[in-house]
Amino acid sequence: QVQLVESGGGLVQPGGSLKLSCAASGTIFSILDMGWYRQAPGKQRELVATMTSGGSINYADSVKDRFTISGENAKNTVHLQMNSLEPEDTAVYYCNARVTVTYPDLVNNRYLEVWGQGTLVTVSS
Repeated sequence: QVQLVESGGGLVQPGGSLKLSCAASGTIFSILDMGWYRQAPGKQRELVATMTSGGSINYADSVKDRFTISGENAKNTVHLQMNSLEPEDTAVYYCNARVTVTYPDLVNNRYLEVWGQGTLVTVSS
C-alpha cells in the first residue's frame, strides 16, 4: 500500500507565501513522477506542477514564475513553494504520484497512481 501525506496548507494574505510538502510511503520500488493538482470550489481539478524522477518539470501557465516545485528523491518527498499568492489560488491542493511497487511493474510500465487527502490553501485578506 502506498500513501501520500501532505502538509503546509493554511490561510495567507494576498501576496504572501506558503510551502506545501508531500511524502510518499509504503511499498514503493520506483517513482515516475510526483506533483500537485488543485481544485477550487465549483471547478475541476487542474494540474499545478509536476516533476519526474529525472528532474523534468511542468507548470501550469497560471503559476509559472510564482510557484516552484522541488523534490528529495531519497526521501520520496516533493515540495511546492508558492509565492505571490492570489485569491484565485484558493483551492484544495492534492499531491499526486505515479509509482511502481515491484521491478516487474517497472519493466512492464505498470504504474500505480496515488492521491493524497488534500490540503486547503486559502488566500484572503
